Amino acid sequence: MSYRKRTAALASAAALAGSAVWMAAPVARAEVVDVNYQCKTPIGDKSAVSPIDIKGVKSGSGYRITMSWQKGVSSSPVELGKGAMTPSATITLGGADSGTLAVSGPANDTAIPANTPIKISDLSGTYTPEKSGEVTFTAGVLTIKALGTTTTCTPTNDPGPSLTLDVSAGSGGGAGGSAQGGGSGADTGAGLPQTGPEDSAVALGTLGGTVLLAGAAGALWLTRRHQGARAGR
Repeated sequence: MSYRKRTAALASAAALAGSAVWMAAPVARAEVVDVNYQCKTPIGDKSAVSPIDIKGVKSGSGYRITMSWQKGVSSSPVELGKGAMTPSATITLGGADSGTLAVSGPANDTAIPANTPIKISDLSGTYTPEKSGEVTFTAGVLTIKALGTTTTCTPTNDPGPSLTLDVSAGSGGGAGGSAQGGGSGADTGAGLPQTGPEDSAVALGTLGGTVLLAGAAGALWLTRRHQGARAGR
């Protein structure tokens, strides 16, 4: 193969490598979904609609999943003092996985006035995939415990997924993903990469660009080497 053909082939291979890395970017889609909750409370049934946001942050071999409510749900006929209300919830898994993920969070850090929609703090849990593919995360049952009572709120409008992740099973994976509830909703996995489409695209696009630049540098080196060889003849 002539020198020019070798150089062109090297540059083409570098460009294709960069494109392959870009195309291999993992899929992550997030969407705020309105959830119509029907709540069974100690004083009767109540209903409320709240937009639900679910985010995933890569953490070791799994993901830190955080569920957020943009509006309050249910209410109490009496004031709930600081620390009197503790929320928890489930997230329904779909797609490549099935089952539920338990998420939990801290008690209310301020008093909640009587007959006021209860603002739920961010709830979090750890999801470890044991199957590979796209997994969906959909709002499930919300449970509120306060003053010795339990309120259960169930989605009734068949909400769609708030988050979709393209995951890879770890070694020794079996059927179904493992789930672990979180403690404080304030733990957002600082310093860990966000599993959103923008961050994944930027990171992998940078890697693809690095591959391309490495190929170009190799081609330039071959050019200078060839010119030096000719000059020395």
